[in-house]
Amino acid sequence: MQIKESEVEVTAIRAQGAGGQNVNKVSSAIHLRFDIWASSLPEGMKERLLCLADHRITQEGVVVIKSQEHRSQDMNRIEAFARLHDLVQSVAKPPKNRKPTKPTYASKLRRLESKKKNSAIKSNRGRVL
Repeated sequence: MQIKESEVEVTAIRAQGAGGQNVNKVSSAIHLRFDIWASSLPEGMKERLLCLADHRITQEGVVVIKSQEHRSQDMNRIEAFARLHDLVQSVAKPPKNRKPTKPTYASKLRRLESKKKNSAIKSNRGRVL
């Protein structure tokens, strides 16, 4: 699924951390915001994206990604878009429906046998008359 660049708000900000004069002067970090509700994604994908337990998704349904790994703004932009693409691709395929199964006859017998054994052990713990 392709994400249109017009649906993504990209802002250049100053990076944090060590880096000396380059970090202090240049806005090389990228702050990417993607509104899930306003996007052109299919409704099912929107719902699955919003159900993700991801700290990058806000209460309002906006994905916020910050990239500051590289010294160049272009590389940070590419990385931020790659992260957004990976996030969207993770919910692209709907989950499989679970087919209910029944326990086998042998497993039922094993369970009942172990219950009988535990019952016998516990009944022997009582007071001797």
